[in-house]
Amino acid sequence: MQINDQEKSELKALAASESMRADSMRLRAARPNPFMVDGKVDCDRVMEFLTDYNEFLNHPMKPHWMFIEKKMRL
Repeated sequence: MQINDQEKSELKALAASESMRADSMRLRAARPNPFMVDGKVDCDRVMEFLTDYNEFLNHPMKPHWMFIEKKMRL
C-alpha cells in the first residue's frame, strides 16, 4: 500500500506536533509491563508468553535434555 504526497505531509506534520509527542510520552510512561510483578521480572509470565507465542507460530516443541558443562567461560 502506497501513500500519496498529501498523506505524507499530514504524517510529517503530525510527527512534528509537540502535543502528539507529549501524549505519546504520557502513554508510554503509563503502559504496564506484563512481565513485571512488584518491580521484578516474573519468570513464569515470561515462559507462559514464550510458550503461547511458540504455539501461535506453530513451531514444533523440541525435546528437553539435560546438559552438563565441564568448562564454562564468561
